[in-house]
Amino acid sequence: MDIKTIKNIPISTVMSRLGFCIIRTNYSSLWYKSPFRNETTASFKVDSKKNLYYDFGEGKGGNIFDFIMRLKECDFKEALHFIRKEFDSLSFHQPKQDLINREINKGTTYQINKEQVLQNHILMEYLKARCLVIEICKQYLVEVYYQVNDKKYFGVGFKNDIGGIEIRNKYAKLCLGKKWYTSIKNKSKQLIVLESWSDFLSLLILYPNTENQFDFVILNSLSMFNKLDVVFDQYEKVFLALDNDEAGTKATQKYLEITGKKFTDIRYLYNNGSKDLNEFLMNLKNI
Repeated sequence: MDIKTIKNIPISTVMSRLGFCIIRTNYSSLWYKSPFRNETTASFKVDSKKNLYYDFGEGKGGNIFDFIMRLKECDFKEALHFIRKEFDSLSFHQPKQDLINREINKGTTYQINKEQVLQNHILMEYLKARCLVIEICKQYLVEVYYQVNDKKYFGVGFKNDIGGIEIRNKYAKLCLGKKWYTSIKNKSKQLIVLESWSDFLSLLILYPNTENQFDFVILNSLSMFNKLDVVFDQYEKVFLALDNDEAGTKATQKYLEITGKKFTDIRYLYNNGSKDLNEFLMNLKNI
């Protein structure tokens, strides 16, 4: 790894690999107990957007090299050697989201090289930043290594009912294969419909008892909503937990008007200015 590549390794990922846990988050700010001393209150902040740290106890901060030099009490050359030895596999370069989406939408070739249980620290930090519980994520998400136009990437994968995989990471939002919805069945006569897997996982975190009491459909795109008429016929009650935006409101009102009491809008659960359940969860955690 060259110096530029190393500077792009998230400090939060290095902290996780070294065994330091996030105490709380506030948007792009990740707070830890300082690795430089014993303390009861977190005073060590990592800015995940700027990829810089600041230790309020010492009044000092800097980039990943500054952190390693302070932690290991070494010079720059020794810090560079340490990072190359310990963190060579953590480089994470991917094109911007719109570029990846454009490549997939053109119908270019892609290949899935490997699927496995979630274990990549970068992906787990991405999920933690969305306030999702890793053990719950591992039940429904996989770690996917894939390539598009011979360029290799990796991301969190969520499978739909016809074999496509929704891919998410810090840089990408795309579907490998055909876009479709995802069904999760528990032999219930009541169904909850959500737009995204992050909303579904947020619901399980906020209301754990729902996991085995309801069936679920995760749309993966609001465009899938109109394909559910046959699915809806199988249920006595359908609860709609779509986004708090114009499109989500329009889709919800359409079914409330058509079917009356069978459908219930449950967006009141996160009707506090949050767009969706995941944003609501993140706002709660950051209070």
